[in-house]
Amino acid sequence: MNRFAQLFTDIAALLDRYGGAYLDGVKNTLLLALIATVLGCLIGLICGILNTIPVTPRDNPFKRFVLKLIRVLVRVYVEVFRGTPMVLQAVFVYYGLPYFTNNATRFESVWAAAILVVSINTGAYMAESVRGGIISIDPGQTEGAKAIGMTHFQTMLYVILPQAFRNILPQIGNNFIINIKDTSVMFIISFTEFFAVHRSAVGATYLYFPSAVVEMAGYLCMTLIASFLLRLAEKRMDGDDSYELTNADQLVMAAGTYSYPIKGSPFDEQNREVNREDRA
Repeated sequence: MNRFAQLFTDIAALLDRYGGAYLDGVKNTLLLALIATVLGCLIGLICGILNTIPVTPRDNPFKRFVLKLIRVLVRVYVEVFRGTPMVLQAVFVYYGLPYFTNNATRFESVWAAAILVVSINTGAYMAESVRGGIISIDPGQTEGAKAIGMTHFQTMLYVILPQAFRNILPQIGNNFIINIKDTSVMFIISFTEFFAVHRSAVGATYLYFPSAVVEMAGYLCMTLIASFLLRLAEKRMDGDDSYELTNADQLVMAAGTYSYPIKGSPFDEQNREVNREDRA
């Protein structure tokens, strides 16, 4: 019990001394994760749409060559950024640019570098999610849209993407939660996020475990709140499930609404034998 009492005492001392810094770290972490997730979704959306543009042998060779080249480039981008750690991507982007240009070109803002790294990493994951969401839609809907004269762009915009967005919404939320945690590696480029504050506090106080407890609680609160809000958004998109089914006979409701064609016209559907019996 004495150790727990000491733990709470150390945590109170840390919060008293670095409470403002912890809050600033939380704010930077959430802002970076939110901006990077939105930009990453846009990148993934573009890549996913480019990957699903139909190519047929009847298309002209130039179009087929361009689309195949784009798909190769997208595949390389996805495999590279999904297959390497984000911390190394940050090193290559932030320190590699000055290295290859002899410091002639470098990032003036660490915010810009952090947003770029997390965005392109998120976009690599979202590209496959968007592609999967698009191909999960019934192909009959695409055929029906084309049958009524809609172009591929119109079909994607008005028919496929609204449904695909609902299907990939859980993955978008999952990437946002992952970004909240993965931004902790941005300390490598001196970005002051939540985990960077932890490193600074530990370096000054040597209270490693108490600061780690604060970090654990902070990340858990952020992810739990994000999960709750995302589930709420999913529920709102699903709509109300308390529908009232009609019990009335539709044929009865439509009775008396049919107009007979003009008698004697080629469209007259009345039974001529019945009419003869009536006249008799």
